[in-house]
This record gives sequence, structure tokens and C-alpha cells, in this order.
Amino acid sequence: MNRLLLLRRVYSTFLLSMFCVLAFAQGKQITGVIKDGTGEPMIGVNVLVKGTTNGTITDFDGKFAISDVKNSDVLTITYVGYVQQSIPVGNQTSFNIILKEDTETLDEVVVIGYGTVKKRDLTGSVASVSNETLTANPVSDVSQALQGKLAGVSVVSQDGRPGAEVSIRVRGGGSITQSNDPLFIVDGFPVSSISDIPADQIETIDVLKDASSTAIYGARGANGVILVTTKGAKTDKLSVTYNGYVQTKAAAKTLDPLSAQDYVKYQWAYADALERTGGAVSADGVAKYFGLGAAYGNHFADYANVDVHDWTDDMLRNAIAHTHNLSISGGSEKTKFVLNVNYLNDEGIKINSGYNRFNTSLKLNQELLKNLKLDVDIRYSEDQTTGKESSQTVKVLYYLVHIVGVLLIILWVILMHSVDLVWELITLILLMVARLTGLTMFRTLQENSE
Repeated sequence: MNRLLLLRRVYSTFLLSMFCVLAFAQGKQITGVIKDGTGEPMIGVNVLVKGTTNGTITDFDGKFAISDVKNSDVLTITYVGYVQQSIPVGNQTSFNIILKEDTETLDEVVVIGYGTVKKRDLTGSVASVSNETLTANPVSDVSQALQGKLAGVSVVSQDGRPGAEVSIRVRGGGSITQSNDPLFIVDGFPVSSISDIPADQIETIDVLKDASSTAIYGARGANGVILVTTKGAKTDKLSVTYNGYVQTKAAAKTLDPLSAQDYVKYQWAYADALERTGGAVSADGVAKYFGLGAAYGNHFADYANVDVHDWTDDMLRNAIAHTHNLSISGGSEKTKFVLNVNYLNDEGIKINSGYNRFNTSLKLNQELLKNLKLDVDIRYSEDQTTGKESSQTVKVLYYLVHIVGVLLIILWVILMHSVDLVWELITLILLMVARLTGLTMFRTLQENSE
């Protein structure tokens, strides 16, 4: 009797333990409230069990409830503009969560035409692209790196040739007869294009898309404004940086040529169709030309032995593109400089096409007095495009030359009684002017000869 009672108790204990295991595997329900730093309830906050699709959003009172949650689960709390949080569940069933603002995103500085401002204080429509985003896609034209990176900005390359023009449209085209190109501003100076600026030398690109661009730049900014900020010296220590890349390019897919029989069959069928519709072409004439049909020898089978030449292989090739960028920056407490030298050689996939570019730039920041600073920005660029349908030209661009800044440097050096350095600066300027004059004359003679 005692044994029977003992067996019943063991069996009952085993069943109860099984129910407990099942109850534990089903999980539990948790609730909570999410507030911001001021204690106000937050509506629409995403609450998700990490690694699953089990989640919900907070209601008007900032409350949420999730069922079937295990003690080992982790809650992921996300909301736009706030720092994401991951909270282990453990033995808790009720949560009081405070979300903090993402200050790094809100404190990001953007250029807006008349200065810089933090994103938290920005009311206009401005899109920004950083240097990391631009250099992630190695292309010869920095405009191509903007494709798909800016909302409301359309970037379309005219064709696939290296050095081909790139069309940029902000908010679409607004004129049928006039230009729809945006206004390009590089370090505060208007330029005609940014295609000749290497991506490695650009700090940020900001695009003004709303009416504020017109308010600042007038009618020139009606099609939008693209503001380019190039890199400057940020440290007093001497720094030498090199970066570059080598890439290969090939046509992803080409059309297979028709065989000789397929070509003859196509021409014969096309002529027959034209003749049936009253065209001037005679199918009998095509048959006579190729020797088709019983009347002309039945030579159709002979075309199976005729070799076919793929002319696409004669026009295309596997191309190599490489670029090299050398940057030297440094200075002292009051004087900072950065010198950049860039070379690009981009072979085209089509035979006798390519793009070569050489850039050099110098940025100098000098603190003359406590409340007086001098900024000098000198840029020089040469580029050569091969394979244009019109002609081959050498374009020389020399812009953003602060002549006043150079004169002020000479004046400052004179005041510091360093006459030898003055003559060195004057000699350097004369050499640069002579080189530019020679290149300009060469371009003029070349255009006249064409």
C-alpha cells in the first residue's frame, strides 16, 4: 500500500514538473513606459525583442506591452534622433526607460552659404555628403560619386567615356531654353564645374535645395547651390599622406554577332516582308545576290562554313585606371598649410579613349594679428580627354587665386624684414604666370589649327 502511494506521489511530481517546464517555455508578458530626458512620454518608439520579429510601438502615453518574452531576451529600443538602447529582460516584468538624444547627429556642422550651422538649428533643406562617402566609390569624376547619395538631386552621366560630362539637377529642370545646372561654390568662390577636383581633397559637399539658396545667391541659385569645402590643415604637426587605387574595367556584356546563315536568312525575310507591303525591295533580288533558292544554286547551306568576325572585340578592351594623391600638411601655431598633388589616368573601355588629369593645390592659413587672419587658396589643374567625337583639347583651369592674399603675404613678409623671402615669393609667382601664359598660348594655337 505504501509503495502504491509512493508511486502515485512520484508520478504526480513528474507531471507537475513537466507543466512547469511548458509554462516556462511559453515566456511571459512585459510592460513598460518610455520617456525622453524631460520626462515626457514618447509616442511611436520601436520596442523589439532582439533577433526576433516580436515587437511593438509605444502608445500616446508612452506605454508598451509584449507577450512571450523570455528572461534571456534583450529588448532593442530605437527612435529617430535618439540613441539606441539594448536592455536585458532578466526577471523584470515592468520597465521605465529614458531615451537620450543623439547629440552627435544633431551637432553635425553643415555649410549653408553664409556660414556654418548645426543640424539641430537648421530649418532649410540641406543635403550633405562626407569625404568617406565620396571616396568609397572610386571614380574619375567626383560628380559621379554623388549618384544616389542626395535626396532630390539627380546625377546622370552623358555617356560611359572617361571624362564625359555629368549632368546634375537639383529639384529637376525648371527651364526649357536656359541652363538648369546648379551653382557650384568651392571654398566660397563660384566655379563652372567640380569635375576636376579629386574626391580625396574634398571635406564635404552640401546642397542647398530650397528658397534659401535664392535668398543668398540671387537668380544664380535658382537651380540649387552645391557647396564644396576642400580639406585644410588641422594640426600643427607635419603630416604626409598618400592614397591611391588601381582598378580594371571591362564590358559586362556584349551582343553576340549573327552567324552567316542567320544574317542571310534575316536579309531574305526582311526583303520578302517589304515586297509584300509594297516596298521597293525585291526578295528575288536578295535571293539572286546570296545565291538562294533553286533558281540561283541553293547555296544557303554553304554559309554554315563561313567564319564570322566579331567587330565588338576590335573596338573594346580591358582597361586599367589608377590614381595617386599625395598630401602634405603642417605648420605652426599661427601658420598652417596643406599641399595636395593628384594624378589620374583612366583608360576607356573603347579603343583610343581615355582621361588624364593632374591637380595641385595649396591652402595657407596665416594669423597676422589676434583678430586678423589670412587665407590663401591656389589651385591648378590640367586635364586631357581622348576619344571625343569632336576633337581632342587640353583644358587648363586656374581658379581660386587670391591675388590680394598673395600681395598681403608679401607685405607682411616685408614688415617682418625678410627681403630674401620676398624675392623668392615674387620669383615663384612669375614662374606660375609664365607657365599659365605658355599653356594658354598652346591651347589657342591648337584650337586655331583645328
